[in-house]
Amino acid sequence: MNQDYIQPSEWSIIEEGFQKDRVKSSESLFSIGNGAMGQRANFEETYTGKTFQGSYIAGVYYPDKTRVGWWKNGYPEYFAKVINAPNWIGIDVEINGELLDLNTCSSVNNFRRELNMKEGWYQRSFNATLQNGTEVKVQSTRILHIEEDELGIIQYHVTPVNKDITLVFKPYLDGGITNEDSNWDDKFWDTLSISEENHQAFIRSRTMKTGFDVCTYMQSKVLVDNNVQSVTYEAEVKELSVALKYSLNLKKGQTATIEKYAGYTTSLNHKPDDLIAATKEVLKSAITTGYTALKKQQADAWAAIWEMADITIKGDVKAQQGIRFNIFQLNQTYLGKDARLNIGPKGFTGEKYGGSTYWDTEAYCIPFYMATKDQSVARNLLTYRYNHLQRAIENAGKLGFTNGAALYPMVTMNGEECHNEWEITFEEIHRNGAIAFAIYNYERFTGDTTYIPEKGLEVLIGIARFWNQRATFSKSKNKYVILGVTGPNEYENNVNNNWYTNYMAKWCLEYAASEVEKLKANTPSDFKRIEAKTKITSQETQEWANIAYNMYFPYSEELGIYLQQDGFLDKELMPVSQLDRSQRPINQKWSWDRILRSPYIKQADTLQGFYFFEEDFSKEQLEKHFDFYEPFTVHESSLSPCVHSIQAAKLGRMEQAYTFYLRTSRLDLDDYNKEVEEGCHITSMAGTWMSIVEGFGGMRVRDGKLHFDPKLPSEWEGFTFKINFRGSILKVSVTQYGTNFALESGSALSVMLGKELIQVN
Repeated sequence: MNQDYIQPSEWSIIEEGFQKDRVKSSESLFSIGNGAMGQRANFEETYTGKTFQGSYIAGVYYPDKTRVGWWKNGYPEYFAKVINAPNWIGIDVEINGELLDLNTCSSVNNFRRELNMKEGWYQRSFNATLQNGTEVKVQSTRILHIEEDELGIIQYHVTPVNKDITLVFKPYLDGGITNEDSNWDDKFWDTLSISEENHQAFIRSRTMKTGFDVCTYMQSKVLVDNNVQSVTYEAEVKELSVALKYSLNLKKGQTATIEKYAGYTTSLNHKPDDLIAATKEVLKSAITTGYTALKKQQADAWAAIWEMADITIKGDVKAQQGIRFNIFQLNQTYLGKDARLNIGPKGFTGEKYGGSTYWDTEAYCIPFYMATKDQSVARNLLTYRYNHLQRAIENAGKLGFTNGAALYPMVTMNGEECHNEWEITFEEIHRNGAIAFAIYNYERFTGDTTYIPEKGLEVLIGIARFWNQRATFSKSKNKYVILGVTGPNEYENNVNNNWYTNYMAKWCLEYAASEVEKLKANTPSDFKRIEAKTKITSQETQEWANIAYNMYFPYSEELGIYLQQDGFLDKELMPVSQLDRSQRPINQKWSWDRILRSPYIKQADTLQGFYFFEEDFSKEQLEKHFDFYEPFTVHESSLSPCVHSIQAAKLGRMEQAYTFYLRTSRLDLDDYNKEVEEGCHITSMAGTWMSIVEGFGGMRVRDGKLHFDPKLPSEWEGFTFKINFRGSILKVSVTQYGTNFALESGSALSVMLGKELIQVN
């Protein structure tokens, strides 16, 4: 682990003591969001030390120039990325003529910050002595409102400790920002106008190329000892920024407060010409409601989220903190209100991966959202891909595929591929399978049989057509093979017959064919509509079935296991346990060719297939494959520990399952991969939920029923979680004395506990 400074707490993330080398990591960990926008935990006041400023708006992106060394035909023209939006949080604080800056203060004491996950606010407090000898006590609280999701609120207190002071608050908006990872210092924003009036300020901006219009706004209120002050201000309007300067004199012990109401309105939800008017309505409502009531609304909104999504763990504070942090960040990132949006791997906590959509959503996030929210939320995530189907067909066409074959992008904002590494863009094609599996998983869990005829079957047909054309018939093997791929283990590129990819292709072909036949038999009118649109034929589905039946899978008769890919056993099979710790993580220490030659596995690959298609294999087969592959797995992907935790629990290896659970739940809090300053691993956080519910809870859906096979880690006294299953809310409580089910709402459920059928009324 790289850090252990986060204080154990069931409902909060707490840091005590100011250390400059932790600032960027904490900016990630203490990030806040509301599904529509998000903000790293940057200081409001000036900070000249190392920092990573980040304010982000969901759905607003920029097509950055693709940066490659050797252009290859089929490469995307650009890399779509979430862009750093104009800074709305800034408040310069000047005390007796000196800017407050924790990097230059002569001392900083009693520094504390807290992310209160129960109520949804972030707070920071400290005592600072400036170089001019003035000591002040500071406390700031920040909220991104869940219900009024265009609104952010900051309450910032300053109290002089050792002398009277002249205090200047200078809240500002700054449009002169760029991304930390921008290519060639590109600018992404055109500033259209800057204005201020009556304690309000506005920056109208437009993204270059993509043309998103954004109004960044603020209005401030100044108080002394909780009494509102009628303070005049000086406006400072510059080319890219605007500030409003409030000056006042404070006696020692008095507290001055500035309340800043700020945020964004965008052309995603308003006409561009109406943005300032819309902003004024947001401000009017916020000022009328007031800080205290807004904070109460925030707490109530989070209480409603936690009522359904919370998992309680008794007897293990660090485990409890870990799962709540993961659930909190997932809900900050995506609340399911808007089918145009999806879940970026870093959410609103950083820029890495461009804030774009990966296959993580389908493989990891959809199970979480299906079980903890209304089924419409998961359906919105599926609809996101349906809305991009034509782009997926165009994407496949660029690579030579025809007849409506669809290849969904590895990385996307708008349906176009925007990943610029050929071994991923062209070869990590298993992503198509995760999108098909999510459709199957959704119907299996929710019982919603309307999605496939309305939207899903068109997606399945496009994906099946891709696999049909991507497979090659090998005369020497007398089987269909899939050549030149990258599996989930991205430490192997351009391999032949990755077992997971081949198995996923086989399954997709079979599933699509069966759904076509089912629709033809059950709802002929829907089938005729889709037949007319896609030109699907019986000959085509028969061809899919033939390829699936004759798919090749690399296998070792000697070991009795499926091989990750052709030639895997030719490697020097030295387990991770024999690798010197100084060599880890290998993606930061080794050259890429050395990684490719090694047997080391970044994340579950073959075992990912055993996870998705668990019922196709015996427990003994799982055990044999787990025992072979896990010792070579370095778990350097955030997506790795959760699958291994679930499978270890299924195998009854509770110590190992618990270790993997701690790693997935505290991956960012304890910075296992030494990279949290770049942002948190949001999509893999859904895997933490899966580790408890599917791993320790043993939850599965079979034949329209919930099945449970609970196992309690020895470190825990008990745990509880809730499942929204087809409109019924089921609470599951597991202790050393047994498992209890309680129906909190909805129709009665029949559930399986082991082999026992239980009626829950």
